Amino acid sequence: MEPLDDFRLGSESAPPDDTEPDRGSRAPLWIAMALLVVIVAVVSVVWFRRASTDTKRPAAAQAKPAAQSDPHEPLGPAVQPIDLPPLVLTDPLVRELLGKLSSSPTLAAWLATDGLIRAFVVSVENVADGQTPVKHIRALAPRSPFRTVNEGPSIVIDTRSYSRYDGLANAAASMDAAGLARIYSIVKPRLMEAYQELGHPDGDIDRAVEQAIVLLLQTPVVDGPVTLRSRVLSYKYEREDLEALSPAQKQLLRMGPRNVRVVQDQLRAIARELGIPFSRLPSRPAVPQ
Repeated sequence: MEPLDDFRLGSESAPPDDTEPDRGSRAPLWIAMALLVVIVAVVSVVWFRRASTDTKRPAAAQAKPAAQSDPHEPLGPAVQPIDLPPLVLTDPLVRELLGKLSSSPTLAAWLATDGLIRAFVVSVENVADGQTPVKHIRALAPRSPFRTVNEGPSIVIDTRSYSRYDGLANAAASMDAAGLARIYSIVKPRLMEAYQELGHPDGDIDRAVEQAIVLLLQTPVVDGPVTLRSRVLSYKYEREDLEALSPAQKQLLRMGPRNVRVVQDQLRAIARELGIPFSRLPSRPAVPQ
């Protein structure tokens, strides 16, 4: 674990650390994957309701990403396009529509921030690169402290720390995967535009989304005690294979085995609805012993 990763890693009595981390200094919802799914869901629900009368449109009218270097088909089903507001003006509409649809405090916290679509896209980019999007979705971070307990000479993660992420995992699992995939196609023009702003001229948000999903699906599920080694300001995993995971994977791992399974199951469902072939997805990771 990197210094100040997932708030300051302290003992049971340690207070939450509210210092702003550097990019990638602590591992999301997504998010790591959970966060990734929640944000996709927020944008998707809004546009799904807005386009409830859509029918399939001709292939020629579909939004087309820039040409790819391989034969991968564009992600997402065919949809009827709608008039999307300019990228810079999407926040008020997202807040207004979603505020009428859900009273979830988790979604409300995210809606109170600015640049919602841009935050989603940069979060996808972060996770695809193995980093975490915590800087851009800080409102979704847990407020209770990370906890450890001593088991003889060993320091292990207190399983109570996992419950801090139950709300995010449950919110992710509650979303309809088919609806998310359909709305991904609807809002793709703005997603591509935001991705281009990050220095990707081809705007290939599809590739980044798939890379992010694949990376998070490669995260192992650890059911037993997770032993840590103390550092100056934080901890690191005792096991070398866990310590070698990317920051994004470490964040997902720290959500706990139950939440990891919930998030990964939803990711697989979303990948299926987006049209990512099963052959391009990793098999379920073996549980480390």
